[in-house]
Amino acid sequence: MKIEKDRVVSFHYTLFEGRVSEQGQEALESSKEREPLQILIGHGNIIPGLEKALEGHEAGDAFGVDVAAADAYGERRDGLTQRVPKKHFGAQRLEPGMQVVLNTNFGPRAVTIEKVGMSVVDVDLNHPMAGKALHFDIEIVAVREASAEEIEHGHVHGEGGHAH
Repeated sequence: MKIEKDRVVSFHYTLFEGRVSEQGQEALESSKEREPLQILIGHGNIIPGLEKALEGHEAGDAFGVDVAAADAYGERRDGLTQRVPKKHFGAQRLEPGMQVVLNTNFGPRAVTIEKVGMSVVDVDLNHPMAGKALHFDIEIVAVREASAEEIEHGHVHGEGGHAH
């Protein structure tokens, strides 16, 4: 069964920063030591460049794909900083360069600490991977039809997926 919109895909990935020609560095992240990632294709559950690269493949396929920054976490945007009251970070010790998750009105958001003051913290709102080209080594484990409920909700349910 080929990967296409409204199908559930289980896959392992290993993520590297940069293009395959620049390889040699250590992986940033991998699913190899845990359960494969499961996603519902066509519902924006992963970065666009990776979702597009999965389409047309089937269980058993293994391949590498380079994803440009614009098709991953977007280009870095200058001036995307915000001053946040320190109380929003709880008791955690903050240092410039740290990446933390900040709860916002739009849900949790990964931010990078730029400057820590007495009562406020300046954060960079760009995603930590913004502006970076990525390379994924992919191994497709399984492909199945999504249930009507999964399609309606826009994500995978049950084992390895979203539990309500």
